[in-house]
Amino acid sequence: MTAPPASALRIGGSGVGAISILAGATGTLESVVSPTLPLLQRELSIDPGQGALLSIAMLITGALTAPIAGVLGDRHGGKRVLIWLMVVVSAGGLVSSVAPNLPVLLAGQVLEGAMVGAMPLSFILMRKLLPADRSPVAIGMISGFFVGGGMLGTLIAGPIAEGLSRHWMFAVPTFAIIVATFLVHKLAPDDPPSRTDARIDWPGVALLSGIVLTFMAGLATAPDMGSQPLLLVGVVVLLAAFVTGWIAVERRAAAPMFDLRLLATPAIWRSYVVTFAVCVGAALSIFLVPQLFAVSGDGYGFGASPTDIGRYLLPAAAMAAISGPLSGLGVRRFGASTVVAAGIVLMTASLIGMALVHGEIWHLIVGKALISLANGACITALVIRTATSVDHGTTGTATSLVLVIRVLGFATGAQIGGAVLTAGTPAGSEVPAESAYVTALIIAAVVSALSLLAIRTMNKGATHEPS
Repeated sequence: MTAPPASALRIGGSGVGAISILAGATGTLESVVSPTLPLLQRELSIDPGQGALLSIAMLITGALTAPIAGVLGDRHGGKRVLIWLMVVVSAGGLVSSVAPNLPVLLAGQVLEGAMVGAMPLSFILMRKLLPADRSPVAIGMISGFFVGGGMLGTLIAGPIAEGLSRHWMFAVPTFAIIVATFLVHKLAPDDPPSRTDARIDWPGVALLSGIVLTFMAGLATAPDMGSQPLLLVGVVVLLAAFVTGWIAVERRAAAPMFDLRLLATPAIWRSYVVTFAVCVGAALSIFLVPQLFAVSGDGYGFGASPTDIGRYLLPAAAMAAISGPLSGLGVRRFGASTVVAAGIVLMTASLIGMALVHGEIWHLIVGKALISLANGACITALVIRTATSVDHGTTGTATSLVLVIRVLGFATGAQIGGAVLTAGTPAGSEVPAESAYVTALIIAAVVSALSLLAIRTMNKGATHEPS
């Protein structure tokens, strides 16, 4: 690994705080669509299929933007690219806030998706401008604010949309992003480029985009694959073709988007596997728990209103907010692998607990809070693990792929949850059977637990294990 840059220690607590606030504001804007999707479908007169497109538009563009942002940050400096990226995100938020119809709102969401690239740029800044013993805690704080902002958006979107209008639920976090971006511009120092030779590998970006889009399309059409086996074959063949092409291009590229030799090291690829599994488990809980609060089924559910659900999820938001800094401290003291393993055990136990015991509201409140804590701690530790396992010049590129995998994991978990509930809904009813929720939570627990198999050897091939 290259030596830390001479500019280390140039950023102070106010600069780290400004970047953390920006992460929280972007996390809030990212999450406002999901809890208000029924309201948006009603007000914009769109069907569930169009609603599904709206719910994943930002995820898709974010997954495609993150690798490009990481390379640009490595080449031109993290702060400069971060500021320009936030200009795009702010424009998207403003477009979404005034959107009169679905096409305009989709355009706003596409622009907002650029926010996913902000995280690797923030990690570039922390590694460049802080010493090695302080950067894990700072990365943890930024990750925690982003996760906490996401939970805050879930909490406030419904009340703002119902009390004011759907326009204000986009406008409020956008204004916060604009203010936070100004603070970052004033309080964070400029960082020098890590790789002056870094170039955007456009063929690699195009093929990775094909992988992501095909994967998302496969998830969206999964319910029809049972009756249309040729559709499944087509998706698998197309996905395999994109993956094969991407590997071939990256091997031959003079400046590949991602060094496949690095991807082949256990420290990196096992981190990606664990990231995907943890996000699948967390996404299932995010999808299922609010519906369990709201459903009024036969002998289960609580018939909660959107405002009630927001109050019930408040402890989970608090746990998400503190998970990042706690994870950063834990990584510095015990190592990333230990923190990830502890988080997976806690998440698995909480998922099983909710599957078996969910007869009272507090059961779900406690379970969801513990899952939020575990998920935030795991993802933060995995990001730190990845960032500190590569050279300073590839921090943005390596961590951006973590965020791509995070998006794919959350999308997969949500689709699994939807498929299980749909299959578990009795004929002639619109309410899934209680057993469907139990099955989905058990699936989430199993997927999370299986990721422990990758933890034991995750350190092999590592350049550095934070301690």
